[in-house]
Amino acid sequence: MSKEIITLAHGNGGLLTHRLIDEVFSRAFANPILDRKGDAAALELGGTATLFTTDSFVIRPLFFPGGDIGKLAVAGTVNDLCVAGAVPRFLSAAFIIEEGLGVEELQQVVASMRDTAARAGVSIVTGDTKVVEKGAADKLFINTTGVGTAYYPQAAMDTANIREGDAVLLSGSIGDHAVAVLAARGEYPLQLNTASDCACLNGLCELLLQEVPPGGIRVMRDPTRGGLATTLNEFVEGSGLGIDIDEHAIPVKQEVQAVCELTGFDPLYMANEGKLVLVCDNRYTQALLTVMRAHELGGEAACIGHVGGNSLQKLVLHTSIGGTRIVDMLAGDMLPRIC
Repeated sequence: MSKEIITLAHGNGGLLTHRLIDEVFSRAFANPILDRKGDAAALELGGTATLFTTDSFVIRPLFFPGGDIGKLAVAGTVNDLCVAGAVPRFLSAAFIIEEGLGVEELQQVVASMRDTAARAGVSIVTGDTKVVEKGAADKLFINTTGVGTAYYPQAAMDTANIREGDAVLLSGSIGDHAVAVLAARGEYPLQLNTASDCACLNGLCELLLQEVPPGGIRVMRDPTRGGLATTLNEFVEGSGLGIDIDEHAIPVKQEVQAVCELTGFDPLYMANEGKLVLVCDNRYTQALLTVMRAHELGGEAACIGHVGGNSLQKLVLHTSIGGTRIVDMLAGDMLPRIC
């Protein structure tokens, strides 16, 4: 009898990732904080509501249009904090370096991390370095851990807060990061000019939280691995309510659509690194869209759907040609090693 093994598909953010987390990690480490399955853990430290998160970054190549692994590592952890309702404050950075990496390359990555952190208003205050033998790390792996203070200590955002009739808002076009990485790899015969959307979202998130009272935004997430479809399926699972989305309302750049038509990829599952999706009380839809569209990271913001439109407790896509289909979590592997 063969034993189950870990495959690259277990790391794509989709169904196999969630099963791995549930059956191995959540089962072993179960506690009330972890069981909430948020992008960041909500803690009380000395009477201060604090959010805490960690993430690891592996990508090939290290540099791609619009970013690099260093920018990705800072932005990814900053974003996990701010979409959880925190003001990011401090980061740690740990490096696993493969023997043979050029010192100049490492310096470029570190400089990118410094500059990205400065723009986000966070400090990298501690870290670690390990060197492994050639062939053991794909040049460079980075782990970043972040700490922030809760913007609304009395109102944690959670998928359980989602209500029927709520609106689903998206800050911009999807799939840009994945296509930028493909372009950097040169694996497809296309002239691609799409840059990664890699960016820190904390400035935009803070403006959104200022715009509405506590509870007006039910939950926010940055749809990274597994893409928009996986994040929205998490909203369905956490709320127990179906969500209907409109394909025509979801912004997708022409180059991203072209790559999808060539490869068979679906933009709904492609990775993003500078977008946020949120569910809000429908009364605040227009106000939040106005804030997003006035910000440099939200010019293409749109309302893409609503909660409770179907009784299936599923994510349902209303297609551009007038049909409907259920959109499940990503089950296989589409594009490995992109974040």
